[in-house]
This record gives sequence, C-alpha cells and structure tokens, in this order.
Amino acid sequence: MLSIEVSAPGRSAIATAAYIHIPFCRRRCFYCDFPIAVVGDRLRGEASGTIRQYVATICQEIRQSVNFGKPLATIFFGGGTPSLLAPTQLNQILETLNQTFGIAPTAEISIEIDPATFDLAQVQGYKAAGVNRVSLGVQAFQPKLLAQAGRSHTVEDIKVAFHTLRQAEFENISLDLISGLPYQTLADWQASLEQAIALNPTHLSCYDLTVEAGTPFSRQYKPGLAPLPSDEMTAEMYRLAHQTLTQAGYSHYEISNYAKPGYQCQHNRVYWENRPFYGFGMGATSYLQAERLARPRKTHEYYEWVQQQANFSPSHTPSDPTEILLDTLMLGLRLAEGVDLDALSDRFGQAVIQRVLACLAPYEKQGWLMIERPVSHHLGRIWLTQPEGFLFSNVLLVKLFESFAD
Repeated sequence: MLSIEVSAPGRSAIATAAYIHIPFCRRRCFYCDFPIAVVGDRLRGEASGTIRQYVATICQEIRQSVNFGKPLATIFFGGGTPSLLAPTQLNQILETLNQTFGIAPTAEISIEIDPATFDLAQVQGYKAAGVNRVSLGVQAFQPKLLAQAGRSHTVEDIKVAFHTLRQAEFENISLDLISGLPYQTLADWQASLEQAIALNPTHLSCYDLTVEAGTPFSRQYKPGLAPLPSDEMTAEMYRLAHQTLTQAGYSHYEISNYAKPGYQCQHNRVYWENRPFYGFGMGATSYLQAERLARPRKTHEYYEWVQQQANFSPSHTPSDPTEILLDTLMLGLRLAEGVDLDALSDRFGQAVIQRVLACLAPYEKQGWLMIERPVSHHLGRIWLTQPEGFLFSNVLLVKLFESFAD
C-alpha cells in the first residue's frame, strides 16, 4: 500500500477567502436542497426580526473566529437569496469581517442575487458597502421553464434586473443558467444561451440539473426518464454551451464556468485549487488547517452552535492525506489548466505522481485527458480536454478514487 503524507506547506496555508451563507428565500425552488429559511414575500431586510437576528448571530460567529494572519482577498455572499438583506445589514457583516480579519483593498466581494428582489437604491447600497461582483440567478429565459422550476421571477424581471445592475455601474456581472430541466429542449437551451450573451455579462455559470433527494423534483422526476432530457440530450446541451459561449468570446475556464478575459471568479478558484477558506452561517463549511467543518443546516441549531462556540478555536488535526490528495485532484481537474504535477509532487511525493499517471493514462488515448510531458526538471501538467474531457470528468474521477481506495 502506498503511504501518502502531506507536506507542511499544505497544512499551514493561510485562508484569505470567506464564504457567508444567507439562507433566506421567498420560497424554495423545486430543485433546491440548500440549507434555506423560507420567509415569504414580505419579510426582508431591516423590517424582518428574523433576518436581523441572523445577521447579529453571523457577526457573533465571525468575531469568535481565529484570525490566521492575512486580510481577506475574496468574500462571497451566497444563499439562499442574499439580496433579501438590506444594504446596512450587508455592510454590518462586511465591517465585522474587516474588524476581525481585515479586507484587502483589491478584494473581490461577490453577492448572489435574484431578479425581482432588489431595486436601484438597494444595489447602489451594496456597491457603496464594497460589493464589486454580482451573480444573478437567471436559470432560464422561458416562462414555462421558470414556473416549472419554482422560480418566482419572470423573463422581464431578468432584463430589468440586469439593466438595474448596469445603472448601478456594476461591471462584473455573472449569470447562472441551468440545463437539463424538465421539458427543456435543445432549442430552449440555445435560446437561453443566446439571450444571455445578448445581455453581455462578464461571466456565465452553466449547471446541469441534479435531482437531489428530498426535493420536490425528486418526488416528481427520475434521472434519465422523461420529461427530463435524456443523458444524450444533456450531453448535447453541454457541448452546445461550450461551442456557443467560446465562439462569443468566453473562456471555458472551469467545467461549469465561462468568463471574459480578466473576469474569472477568484473566490471560486479558492475552492477549485483546494485552498483554505473561512465559512460562516447556517450550513456553511470552512476549510482551515486541512480540516473541513460544517455548520448546522437548521436555523435554531445554528444559533445554538454559535452560542456554544464562544472562544472557538478549530482543531488543527489534519484530514486523511489520501482524502486531501483526491480532493486536490478532483477540484483541480475542474479547471482548464488542470493540475501542476510539480506542485502535486511537492505536497504528496513523486510516487503519488506515478500512480496518478498510471491510472489516467488510458484516458489520454481516449482524448479526454492531456498529459504534458516532462521538460528539463519539471514533471509537467495534466488537464481535461474541452468539451469531452470536462463532460466525462466523473468517469476519470471514479477511476482515481478506486485506484487510491486500496
């Protein structure tokens, strides 16, 4: 059995990224299994005692956390629907982060927002607080598909929302789209891609629907069966997105993400490069000192957890080295540039490299993987081809996990 050890640099890397989970939603979308709290259409911002209490608690959690010594370079407000926060509440969280960790002057500060949940004054307030990147939850441009997915916005709301963000002088705007929805056709997907491109965002995320257990979709639909598109159809949707978006000038820099030059999501790259990050809020996970720590997924349990964590200091016990290796490979191969074998060898040893290459070499012949051959004293790099390697990445990852399971 191959013994794997992680080098000291991997354990001592310092977090410079923070994820903030805002769980509130007006209603739950039919495909969603995220930890959320449904508040309806009227409870929002400073008018909601529920939201005020949550903001106070998340600020308490931040203040109780250990500062590992560097200011934050990226901050991401995810959800849920973070745009149900008032600008003053978002600013309260940012000020607490700055007081606790510091925020770098050039930090990327992102917020997920949904159409029809904000107005111009609100997003101007977010911008004044420091937000400089917005991810708009579009999902589809067909009214029928939006309704069937349980989305509460309309196609017109999407256009108004994007125009409002431009009015507020947000330059860095990302759109989220979902392929593989019930009753979605290839023509629907083509139309959504074209309408998204027409808005000229700087970034697009295109996710294939996953039917998660416990969601309304899981009670209605079975993967691979109508009215869900077939596996062959969703593969064609993936190829179509790659072709359409790259021809429009977007780089396919990660399995599900496309960006114009200079607009890759720096926060999400922290995850894909398996670097440490802070996580705050209900259901959030942090990755510090090579240990992942998940918060409770229910509101009252999260509140109790925060109260019990006064003077909380995370454990410094590292995760299993094989788990860290597989996470590094699984996440790194999502990126267009793939995995640097020199960096992998520095962390895990050269014997690991030989085992990884032996496992993946057959997929080079299949055209799904590229292996850069050693030059001078360098070990080279491995990466997945586009779009086929990205499309069948799970096949390669299963083989990697099986190879290191014994």
